[in-house]
Amino acid sequence: MSFPETVISRSTDALNAKSQRLQEQLRGLGRLLVAYSGGVDSAFLAWAAHRELGENMLAVLADSPSLARSQMHDAVAFAQELSIPLTIIQTLEMERPEYRQNDASRCFFCKDELFTVMEEFRSQNEFDIIVYGVNADDQGDHRPGQQAARQHRVAAPLLDAGLTKQDIRELARLAGLRVWDKPASACLSSRIEYGRPVTPEALHVVEQGEEALRQMGFRQFRVRHHGDIVRIEIAREELPRALSSEMAVEFTRIFKALGFSYVTLDLEGFRSGSMNVVLPVETLLKSTVS
Repeated sequence: MSFPETVISRSTDALNAKSQRLQEQLRGLGRLLVAYSGGVDSAFLAWAAHRELGENMLAVLADSPSLARSQMHDAVAFAQELSIPLTIIQTLEMERPEYRQNDASRCFFCKDELFTVMEEFRSQNEFDIIVYGVNADDQGDHRPGQQAARQHRVAAPLLDAGLTKQDIRELARLAGLRVWDKPASACLSSRIEYGRPVTPEALHVVEQGEEALRQMGFRQFRVRHHGDIVRIEIAREELPRALSSEMAVEFTRIFKALGFSYVTLDLEGFRSGSMNVVLPVETLLKSTVS
């Protein structure tokens, strides 16, 4: 099925207008730091900022136990490939008891730590502002990290330009950025069920499990840690391959070796934020209006 040319033209015009707004905003922000993780949103933002500002921008990658080594290496490689200025800082969210206790506000304390460290770096190095890659589709669900960003007065150029996740992927594709179709990711702590303490050991187990799935050729997945139980989420389009007796044996071998007593495959498949379904409605509502 093909779309009428007028519809395609309007869609292209709307995307171009958003892209133009983003460029204008970036030029008006002065010397800036980009909170960079290597995901498509922050990678595109870092690339766009570098294109507009040159050496008046710096991508800042936060390293901690909650960042998978594969994600870190890819983020560094992407910046190097495009000559985007990059520095790596250490964040100490694991030293915060509020973060380790892993209640529904965990992400707030993670981002509060990140932006506190970035603000110190900004002040010491005479940058004007910090920006991060939240987009227009990130306004739903439970995202307490955005509250931390607002409290630290972190700018959100992608959101302010009205760019959705699909817009960002399309602009990244048109720019020839290899991350344009990179699967969504999040910190390893988001894989641990609420109320179960975040520990280096639990993070390491999750990272090993996800690396094993990656080596098996799966592309979009999550390893959800529920204590003795692991819940494996795999994208629906990849589920048929996972639903075989041979794969069940392999999953069992891998995850029991990592210490899990029970190995489960979630038949709903991968979905971002699935841990949030157990949160009370009041918590979710508070998160969307705060």
